[in-house]
Order: sequence, then C-alpha cells, then structure tokens
Amino acid sequence: MNKTLKVILCYVISVTFLFTNVLTVKAVPSVEAPSYILMEASTGKVICEENATERRSPASITKIMTLLLIFEHLNTGRINLNSDVITSAYAKSMGGSQVFLEEGEVQTLETIIKCIAVASGNDASVAAAEFIAGSEEEFVKMMNDKAAELGMNDTHFEDCCGLTDSDNHYTTAKDVAIMSRELIIRYPEVFNYTKIWMEDITHVTNQGTSNFTLSSTNKLLKMYEWTTGLKTGSTSKALYCLSATASKDNIDLIAVVMGSPNNKVRFQDAMALLNYGYSVSALYEDENKDTLPMIPVKGGVEDEASLIYKEPFRYLDIEGKNLSVIEKTISLPPEIQAPISRGDPVGEAVYTLDGQRIGSVSILSDVTIEKAGYKDYVIKVWKLFLQL
Repeated sequence: MNKTLKVILCYVISVTFLFTNVLTVKAVPSVEAPSYILMEASTGKVICEENATERRSPASITKIMTLLLIFEHLNTGRINLNSDVITSAYAKSMGGSQVFLEEGEVQTLETIIKCIAVASGNDASVAAAEFIAGSEEEFVKMMNDKAAELGMNDTHFEDCCGLTDSDNHYTTAKDVAIMSRELIIRYPEVFNYTKIWMEDITHVTNQGTSNFTLSSTNKLLKMYEWTTGLKTGSTSKALYCLSATASKDNIDLIAVVMGSPNNKVRFQDAMALLNYGYSVSALYEDENKDTLPMIPVKGGVEDEASLIYKEPFRYLDIEGKNLSVIEKTISLPPEIQAPISRGDPVGEAVYTLDGQRIGSVSILSDVTIEKAGYKDYVIKVWKLFLQL
C-alpha cells in the first residue's frame, strides 16, 4: 500500500470513527418502559418520547396533581403550612402506602405534604383532600378541572392518591410531564420536600406519642446526584411508574416512565433518559433585564409610556447549534393609541437563529394611560407655554 493510499484510508477511518461517536452520543437510550417522555422544564420542549400519549394507570404519581392543588391553595394565603389537618376515619382506612395516621390525629399541613412527597402516604393524601375540598370526591373534581385547564386531554382521575385500579383512572406519560412541569415551575418550593431522603414525624394520638420515620420511595435521590424529585408509583395494574426531575448546569429535566416491569428498571430507565437529555441539551437564556425605549402615546394624558418584557426567553437546542449567534430584534410600532392599560401588549422581542425565528417574548406597557380630554389638552398647552 503506497503512502498516499494510507493517508486517505486513515482519514476515512478517523472521520467514520468521529461520526459514529457523534451518533452514539445522540442515540436515544434503550428504555424498557413501554411508555416514556423526556421534557425540559423551563421551555416545555420534548427531547424524546415513546407511546407518550398512551393511556395507562398512573398509581401514586397521581399525587403530583394532589401536591399541585395543595400548593395552589397555599398560594392563595387562605391556608398555610402550619394549618391543622385532622385525619378522618375514611383517610385512616386507606391501604397501600401509608404513614399510619389515626382517626382524629392532627398534623400540620407541612407534615402532611412531607408524608405525601416523601413516603407517598395514601392516608395523608386523603386527609389533605378533605382539608382543602371537604371531601375526596370534591377534591377529585378539582383535580380533573385542573387537568382540563392544563390541556391534559388523556387524563381522568377517580381518587387523589392512585390507589384505585379503576379503568376510568388514567393518564399518559405526556400528561404526567405536563402536571409535573406545572408543579415545579410554579412552586419550586416543592423540592424542599421531594429532596428529603428520610425524616421523622411525630404521631400524637389518644394512644400516646410515637415517632415514625418517613423514607423516600424515590431511590434516585441516592442513585443520581442531580435528582430533585419527584414522585414514584406502583400497583399490580400500573406496574412501576416514575416522574423523575433533575437539575444540572441550570437545565431542569423531567423524565416520566410508565409501566416499567420492576422497581429497578424504572430507575434505570429514568437515569438513562436524564443522561441522554444532558448529553444533547444546551439552553439559551435571556433574562430580558435590558432597558426598553419609551414609546410615544397618541391622544393620552401622558405623551410616552414605559415598557417591560413579559418574561425571560429560553430556548433549548438538542441539535448542537451555535447558540451564541442568536439575535434579538425589538419590534415596536411608531406610537400607540390611548387609552392603554398596564400589561397591554405593545410589541415583541423576536429571536432568530441562522435566519430562522425560534421564538418571541411580548413587550408590555408598564403604565396605564387614560385617553386625554379637553381639559387635559388645555393643561398640556399651558405647560408648553410655561416652558417657552
């Protein structure tokens, strides 16, 4: 073989090896669960999925919706973490995973949240449901209303804890990711509880006082260093389910697996998905803290309006693009017409990559300006006269 041919052959082998490694890194991992999805939380972008809209029994990952509603009600201020929750006979009667609350036992709402998030207590879930809605039945109606609001079109709940084996209690990996995202984006304080590996609570009942150790059902807390939550679930019908959340390099991922054949596999599947997500993901962020120009107002009591961005901008790339060349263009009209209310959309910031639009953020009026009347025009003329 001559020298030139050897050089060409080496080049071909090197390029082939490099190309093969790129494909290997980006190849979707092998997942045994029949239904799964991997989503980036801040953008809601789906990185990979398989049978993600297939309806399945969710078991205790149902409790993600229960936690979401608890935090929503906390956010109203009408209840707080120190609110007393009293266990009913019905709540005590729950089987499956439980923390052994006694009838009439009083716990703070924060303790109840820990019992749900850490130990997946069915009794605690029902106690919370009754505390918030008066009955589990009414609470389940709220769960289904919230699911509809979030666009969880393939979800229907029949209880608040996932203990039922009813065919009418179902969801999908995609819908689980949607409600998981809603919970962790709107109420990141939930991580204060889902990160707990082990913690004691105190039962105070007519029989006396005793300690009970809550042990997390989420073994990823010990298996995967970037784990932040979120919820496990298993029944003979649902098999083994998991909504796993993780945070690494400012990227928050949600990996949902449903129907895994055993406990070990569901965690292996989740880790495989999370590792894949972090291997291909790059997040572009613009917090939109730069100052926007004033915009002229026609026919208003004020001549100019200040502007604000509606929100930060985030874009997830999984194709290896150069995100440093993303461009932002401010698009505003020459003027706006009064009246204008604070929060009204005025324009937008448009983001492009390689000449392609990748998203936008609305630009809003930061003030309310009423339409000018005769008196306002007289005042304006008088002010102008004084200035001259």
